Amino acid sequence: MSQGETRLKGMLTLEQLADLAAREEIETVIVGFTDHYGRLAGKRFAAEMFLDETASLGAHGCDYLLTTDMEMEPVAGYRFANWEMGYGDFHLVPDMSTLRVAAWLEKTALVLCDVKDEKTGDYVSVAPRSILRRQVQAARSLGFTGFAASELEYYLFRNSYRAAAEQGYRSMEPAGWYLEDYHILQGTRTEAYTGAVRHHLKHSGVPVENSKGEWGLGQHELNVRYAEALEMADRHVVYKQCLKEVAEQMGLSVTFMAKFASDRAGSSCHLHFSLWRDGHSVFPGDTALGPVNCSDVFRHFLGGWIAHAPDVMVFYAPTVNSYKRYVDASWAPTRLAWSYDNRTAGFRVVGHAQSLRIECRIPGADCNPYLAFAAALASGLDGLANRTEPPECFIGDIYAARHLPRVPYTLAEATEKFAASEFAKRAFGEDAVEHYTHFFRTEQAAFNVAVTDWERRRYFERI
Repeated sequence: MSQGETRLKGMLTLEQLADLAAREEIETVIVGFTDHYGRLAGKRFAAEMFLDETASLGAHGCDYLLTTDMEMEPVAGYRFANWEMGYGDFHLVPDMSTLRVAAWLEKTALVLCDVKDEKTGDYVSVAPRSILRRQVQAARSLGFTGFAASELEYYLFRNSYRAAAEQGYRSMEPAGWYLEDYHILQGTRTEAYTGAVRHHLKHSGVPVENSKGEWGLGQHELNVRYAEALEMADRHVVYKQCLKEVAEQMGLSVTFMAKFASDRAGSSCHLHFSLWRDGHSVFPGDTALGPVNCSDVFRHFLGGWIAHAPDVMVFYAPTVNSYKRYVDASWAPTRLAWSYDNRTAGFRVVGHAQSLRIECRIPGADCNPYLAFAAALASGLDGLANRTEPPECFIGDIYAARHLPRVPYTLAEATEKFAASEFAKRAFGEDAVEHYTHFFRTEQAAFNVAVTDWERRRYFERI
């Protein structure tokens, strides 16, 4: 549980689950983990089977699930699992601290799993949750606990998912018809949906802070309370699953694409981070860093996070579409700089004293939270180890500061930086870097051979 919190609504002990199952108030338990894309995969168990065996023994899943593409096709070229090795099983081990009611589903509970090696019992090093666990442990070995929050944005449409697919995701009807950033009236029009997901999240162990209209047509943001990094990543996964499934139930659809349309605002996943020790943030201090009074821990964590952003950009921006979001004057950051309370900055420092924290505005809503949080934590910890100094605080419009280093332009560029990064190999392990390099190259290659609507509009008649 997070700092200062009592047990959250909807979180379950095994004994509470057994009681609910005996009264047939819970009949199904979803046992899940996330793949590379951050999608929830797994199995549904009868509650009695889960209580009798799965809770203690775990479950199994085919190891090809960490080698597939978006279409669930097994991809050749991975060392971890392949046809030559016969695609065996890995072990799904429920983390019972994540057991909760899935309030948006009838008589259903949900537990998230660690992925472990079937033979050795070790964490599978290339599984997203394992990668974040490694960084959380690295922070703990230094006496720190990383607290984080992710601000997710999404677009809401009046079309159902099936209708959207049948019309090729063209001519989608947004939930709103004018820009509604902070507008209460437009928010009221979608409150049947947004209110429902706020309610379900609260009763599924994901405490909600607020929701609001965003800058795009039908774009919204719903924020949940910060937590320790691993727990926050788990909340992020539950959040996305809940929002998609409630939309499905209501005949609506939501998208977490980073850039749904070239003429619309992108959807971000701003990451907030701070380090704590003995129940207090260690970011405040007496050192002046631009307008901020901070500790050396804050200064060097910020320095490392900025310095290594190009090395781990693929964990913040994992798809070809991600890079369409980085447009000047679009609310998405395009350059690597920090500033205080400045939304043109890739790294926006906010708060003061115990609320002092770093907001990284680079990740898109399409990021896998385990990988994005791991990238942030690893970068900051490396900054501490090397006493990395951040650049000077930038004041003004960073979009206009063309001399500053830019975020990578494409997935292909970011992948090659990741593949060559000695920092990434030290932080995540050479096997994980090799594995994800292959994954991102495969994603880029799939796009390279695709024929797009843009090409047909441009070339069909006039070429």
